[in-house]
Amino acid sequence: MPRRLVLNAQKLDYGDAEQVRLLLTISDVTEARISEKLKDDLLREKAILLQELQHRVANSLQIIASVLMQSARRVQSEETRGHLHDAHNRVMSIATVQQQLAASRLGDVELRGYLTQLCQSLGASMIHDHDQVSLAVTADDSSVNADISVSLGLIVTELVINALKHAFPGERSGKILVDYLSRGQDWTLSVSDDGVGTPQSLADAKPGLGTSIVEALANQLKATVDTAGAHPGTTVSIVHTVSDVGGVDPAKVA
Repeated sequence: MPRRLVLNAQKLDYGDAEQVRLLLTISDVTEARISEKLKDDLLREKAILLQELQHRVANSLQIIASVLMQSARRVQSEETRGHLHDAHNRVMSIATVQQQLAASRLGDVELRGYLTQLCQSLGASMIHDHDQVSLAVTADDSSVNADISVSLGLIVTELVINALKHAFPGERSGKILVDYLSRGQDWTLSVSDDGVGTPQSLADAKPGLGTSIVEALANQLKATVDTAGAHPGTTVSIVHTVSDVGGVDPAKVA
């Protein structure tokens, strides 16, 4: 196998203009070049496999969502149909989060663009009349790693689904606002609506699956969940305070 050599010449200055001295070094970089090429090949193969995995995940989620929707059309029970529709919406929300992350660059995720694109996808698939119900996003310049962005994205989709399901009964119009604000290492993610609010009967009822999912994701982020009346409407806030979690900061703020 041919070897790769690097020749380096450096002039030595001893103050003698008549005699020029050179220091020559020869380095064998064959193994280093082979290792570098192997690393590049592995990274390229990893990128191809990751892309293939993303396609397979997206296709699988679409198949599951289609099966759930077909099942919802066939069943006679309204309660069962409602549960199947809820399951379909959750699968689609996961698919939306996966799609947004696949489209983003590796590394930290800029939240304003991520949440905006996420809510645009949610609105396109779940809001039938955009003149009746609007969905908007406000966020600062924060960035978080991919794992944190997945949890935040799933929380947003669960809360948006819940607002669309309960806040605007009948032909009631309204607005949903998703907001993210950070102060140092502390941050707050909130989803607000100006709908009918939470009836006392629902407030006293056992928490549903969506609430359990949001609370579990908030626990992973070492954050708390706060629900308050917005008069009109409801605001659900996910609050992370470093002083409350022993200095642990799961989110990196740019």
